[in-house]
Formats: sequence, structure tokens, C-alpha cells
Amino acid sequence: MIITQENATALAWDKMDGLLPCIVQDKNTGTVQMLGYMNQDALTKTLETGKVTFYSRSKNRLWMKGETSGNTLDLHQLTVDCDQDALLALVTPNGPTCHLGTNSCWNDEAEPTLAFLGQLNRVLGERKGADPESSYTARLYNKGIKRIAQKVGEEGVETALAATVHDLEELKNESADLLYHLLVLLQASDVELSEVMDVLKNRH
Repeated sequence: MIITQENATALAWDKMDGLLPCIVQDKNTGTVQMLGYMNQDALTKTLETGKVTFYSRSKNRLWMKGETSGNTLDLHQLTVDCDQDALLALVTPNGPTCHLGTNSCWNDEAEPTLAFLGQLNRVLGERKGADPESSYTARLYNKGIKRIAQKVGEEGVETALAATVHDLEELKNESADLLYHLLVLLQASDVELSEVMDVLKNRH
């Protein structure tokens, strides 16, 4: 169930003395970022501001993640489990989530296999507008959509040819090239990868 201000009071707040565990997950990579606890005030603040806010058991007060470091968590969606006693926050992290400087409090070791695709897409987005001399990606953006689209076409053909001759190593390499250039093309066209995923989900 998606949590709103209207249904938040119906959660099982009495099970843990007014606190519910909240798992934080990166909406783009699927990586579990951290675990915190929310009381009703923290949940209300999270929904009102769009920034994930917890109840700090050590400080005995509300605590917005990133209030000191600036590494806040932008809320995308907040849901509750089947027992109404555990929350899941889908977020966009603004910097490393862990206070040790890693993306996840699990030291990035519990990363889903496809998480890197989302991370790569984020990095490619950050390269838009960069100095063309700084990276191959920046040079691609500088050459424009026509050249990027041409690269996607070339890599698509090379991927198909590798599959045709059953060269599996070349197929993996060419597939990587194709995915990379496709992500660059989407970024250059201001199309989010999540929008493409939505099309796939709707077709499914």
C-alpha cells in the first residue's frame, strides 16, 4: 500500500512503541541504501517535504537524512508491507547515503546485478555539458544526437553480427558498447531510462 497523509495513522504503530523500521532503496538501481526508524511525526515530515526524515533513537528527535552532510534522500514513493509494520522508501539519493562515504550502509556489497546500469546512467547524465576534452562521453554529447544515433546503429549491427557467428565473447563486448551508446542517446534526448522501463512494464 502506498502511504499518504490520510492512511498513515492506520499503520501498526503500537507494535514497536510508535516506531516503524524503514528500508531505503534507490529507485534507479534497486540498491538497499540504509535502514532507519520513523515515528508518525517523521513520516508526516517525510511526506510533507519530500525528504526522508527519521526519528533518531540516540538523539531523541526528528532527523532528516543529510541535514548535515547535504546527502539527502528525495522521496519517490513510500509503501508499507502486508503486516502494516515495515516501510519501504524508494528514493533518489543526493550523494553517498552512508556516513562512511559509500552509496550503501552495506558497503555496496549487497548490490543487485543490474544496479550498475542505473549507476552508469546517472554518471552519463552528469557528463552532459562537460568539457569535450574531459571524456569520450563528453565528446559524444558535443558531436550531437545525429552522431550518437549513428553509433547506436553501428553497435547494433556489430552486436547482431557477433551473435550470428556465435562469438560469445564478442557478443558480450558489443552488447556492452550498444547499451552504453543507447544510454548516451537517451540522455542526449532527455529521455529517462525509467520511462523506457515503464514502456516495457506496460507491454508486459
